[in-house]
Amino acid sequence: MKAIKKFGKTFGKSFGLAALLSVAAFASAEAHVTFLDREAKQESTILATLQVPHGCDGKATTEVRVKLPEGFVFAKPQPKAGWELEVIKGDYQKTYDNHGDKVKTGAIEVRWKNGNLSDDFYDTFVIQGKVSGVEAGTSLAFPVTQMCGDTLTAWDQVAKEGGDAHGMKSPAPLLKVVAGEDHGHDHDDMAGMDMSGMGGAAPAGETVKAGDLEISGGFAKAMLPGQPVGGGFFTVKNNGQTDDRLLSVSSAAAGEVQIHEMVTKDNVMRMRQLKDGIAIGAGEMVKLEPGNLHLMFQKVKTPFKQGDTVPVTLTFEKAGKVDLVLQVLSAQGK
Repeated sequence: MKAIKKFGKTFGKSFGLAALLSVAAFASAEAHVTFLDREAKQESTILATLQVPHGCDGKATTEVRVKLPEGFVFAKPQPKAGWELEVIKGDYQKTYDNHGDKVKTGAIEVRWKNGNLSDDFYDTFVIQGKVSGVEAGTSLAFPVTQMCGDTLTAWDQVAKEGGDAHGMKSPAPLLKVVAGEDHGHDHDDMAGMDMSGMGGAAPAGETVKAGDLEISGGFAKAMLPGQPVGGGFFTVKNNGQTDDRLLSVSSAAAGEVQIHEMVTKDNVMRMRQLKDGIAIGAGEMVKLEPGNLHLMFQKVKTPFKQGDTVPVTLTFEKAGKVDLVLQVLSAQGK
């Protein structure tokens, strides 16, 4: 009987220790920056979703930098509310086919900057891109630099071919490429925001007049299901003799609508919020279009689908409030 009791105590201690070690190992594994979905099919367009589970030694994360590997091409990062976005472009090692166009250059690094992600929370950072020209069984490494003010943590260790990454202290996030079925096309036209500035012309939608202002060609881009950010565009012509200014935008379709600007200089694209709005000079025309000025729909209630409409209210300094309906086109703007 005593032996049984002793065995029970020993088993209980061992089981408890094993459970504790298992939990610790799980916590350690999940403490790294990883992908939400760690597999991707060959020749598929995906949303690569990075999970950042904590800050740097208790400090808030203020910047996340991601280097994109060869074979992950045509990348378009998803903007985040409260963060500036920077995309660095460069040459690919190979040439890739993009719907008949031969493409040699594109995004090679993405940076979300000047944010504030508390150590008490986790968040995700999303990049849409195509896995192309990569053999099944290959793992693509995406080195990440996580910055918390002056503190820096690099998730950039990559195991040698055939090596085990589990023992590494700071492994780079990996996407394992698996064999994919050839359907003759991918789904680029379901993408979220067009970051390339190559969208098609706006449709001949409604034209709204407010005082001296004429607003036309309003459209939005289709979004992937569950994607929280959408883009909107239109043209404003000031036929009067007095300057005006677009101060703000609201919509029943989103929790918040921001006015953003994209600027590309020296192969680096930067996007920032225009908190002071957009000036509409007397006798001038201002176009909100992909790759330039645009609306950013945050906390979208239902993803925009091609064929739908999105109502917005534009508030101008002099013309006042103007209601406009945006037609939802495909992500290609066609």
